[in-house]
Amino acid sequence: PASPSNKERKIMSNQLYLLLIGIFVLITLNKSVHVSAQKYISLGKQKHRHDDMQQMEQPLSAIQIHKTVLALTKSASIHAVGPRILGSEGEDFEWVTINLRNANPTDEDWVGVFSPAKFNESICPPVTIDEQQFGAPFLCTAPLKFKYANYQNANYTKTGRTSLKFRLINQRGDFSFAFFSGGVSNPKLIGVSNFVAFANPKAPLYPRLALGKSWDIMTVTWTSGYNIDEAVPFVEWGWKGQEQKRSPAGTLTFHRNSMCGTPARSVGWRDPGFIHTSFLKDLWPNMVYTYKLGHMLNNGSIVWSKQYSFKSAPFPGQESLQRIVIFGDMGKQERDGSNEYANYQPGSLMTTDTLIKDLDNIDAVFLIGDLPYANGYISQWDQFTAQVEPITSRVPFMIASGNHERTWENSGSFYTGIDSGGECGVPAETLYYVPAENRAKFWYAADYGMFHFCIGDTEHDWREGSEQYKFIEQCFASANRHKQPWLIFAAHRVLGYSSNDWYAKEGSFEEPMGREHLQKLWQKYKVDMAFFGHVHNYERVCPIYQNQCVNKETSHYSGVVNGTIHVVVGGGGSNLNRFTTINTTWSVFKDYDYGFVKLTAFDQSSLLFEYKKSKDGKVYDSFTISRDYKDVLACVHDGCEPTTLAS
Repeated sequence: PASPSNKERKIMSNQLYLLLIGIFVLITLNKSVHVSAQKYISLGKQKHRHDDMQQMEQPLSAIQIHKTVLALTKSASIHAVGPRILGSEGEDFEWVTINLRNANPTDEDWVGVFSPAKFNESICPPVTIDEQQFGAPFLCTAPLKFKYANYQNANYTKTGRTSLKFRLINQRGDFSFAFFSGGVSNPKLIGVSNFVAFANPKAPLYPRLALGKSWDIMTVTWTSGYNIDEAVPFVEWGWKGQEQKRSPAGTLTFHRNSMCGTPARSVGWRDPGFIHTSFLKDLWPNMVYTYKLGHMLNNGSIVWSKQYSFKSAPFPGQESLQRIVIFGDMGKQERDGSNEYANYQPGSLMTTDTLIKDLDNIDAVFLIGDLPYANGYISQWDQFTAQVEPITSRVPFMIASGNHERTWENSGSFYTGIDSGGECGVPAETLYYVPAENRAKFWYAADYGMFHFCIGDTEHDWREGSEQYKFIEQCFASANRHKQPWLIFAAHRVLGYSSNDWYAKEGSFEEPMGREHLQKLWQKYKVDMAFFGHVHNYERVCPIYQNQCVNKETSHYSGVVNGTIHVVVGGGGSNLNRFTTINTTWSVFKDYDYGFVKLTAFDQSSLLFEYKKSKDGKVYDSFTISRDYKDVLACVHDGCEPTTLAS
């Protein structure tokens, strides 16, 4: 007989794959599979102190994937419509339509997106005594995302037929779609689709710009599927329209055993690929540069990304229009409506899209902790980097560490808890560059023109005498207030003031021990503003000195401000938190909505503060500061510099 075609061989391979699944599960199901759920999945219940516990679960944590039972049947089918090869023209995402048929439909039927496509072949965690006795679970890897079959089709349970659309991003692997009945608590696998894949699943993608350790360095970090034994990573860059140069890149990754606990070490694990960082040095100030990511293969050919551009930072102290956006707790949100369980981060795309629309008027972005809320589901970091790529590829995107990046018990975290889902900071510090001396300790300084930023890490000890406390003081002291008059502190948890409900119930209106230790530094070095996230709302506090409002003005501060203005700006996208009903006299403005702050420095004497809502980009709170250099130097209360009568 004639040799089978490539298409026929593919069909035969898939049929054999499904047959092997059936044989494996029939053997497994002859044993009583009662493996403890705790061995494979964390339900994602975080140790939060607010009432919205049910909304703080990672959507994927609802899926009890380890309980999956194979129930393939001819009465149900699932098929991916359209081309098998995605991104044939270089796209890094594609919409894929899935057709479903089920003779016995229910409202609990759902579809999961898996990658790699042969999702039962994932390496399970080490064998336990329970597994030796009862057998390992059939599946031990969570899907990338999921939808219920009746999503936007109320007639599904009547007709047993429907279509779903998924937006896939290039994630270094092929994809398949699995059809389940039994809900997410007791899933039964009733169908598996054909496979689809991107033309080059290893392509360099999702560049993230960040400020370097000096003003004339821009760093570029990106993700690919190429290790250093396959290709040499580099960036080709230069002035727009001029001759380009090449700079090498370093390569990092991390592994399952880098994670501190479940689900990151178990059902949430997915290979993160390879993370490359290049340092573009000796930049001229205020220049537009273009850049491309490249990988030179062993045969000498080069795999290129598309071309991007950025504007280099101004010289420290340079007077020009400089615009900085600050917010926290962004999260990620699927444009195709996936992961609708718990409505986890309903404002994330609003914030993303509003910033993209105004990106020509933004010079740098600071996201101060709680980025994707992956909570141990590593695939979600890819989803997040893809979501914010239109921002991070054009302007410096500086991050801080939050509890959902770092906190894990017995891992060196300042707080006990399981908020990171076992990540213990590893994905954040690997996927995003910050100019810290030790990226595992997320405190650092950054300069942008007339701004000097001191970024704290609330997930490590900040108290007086600690390593971080010494850094914070050194960072404040190093600011040349003549050249960089605008001194900004930012960190994730609220170390200053908040009218949030749970802080009020504790009676602290802050993270315990926060301002008790840091307020003396804010006062001594005349810090202009302190920004915090963690609390998912917006609040502006009056200028504070020794726990007292020291300036009655609310819309315009002129001359000596006398204190530090504290701002909670945690409404980047995750579900909102309530305010207390207690009248906090130091609170100037509160907003229970999604939004961000924009700082605009016009010169060394004039600054505009704006709070904008994500839903429309309009200003809902603002103030201005006008002052001279002598006002920055002025003696404030008991914070005066020592003097002598000697001439």
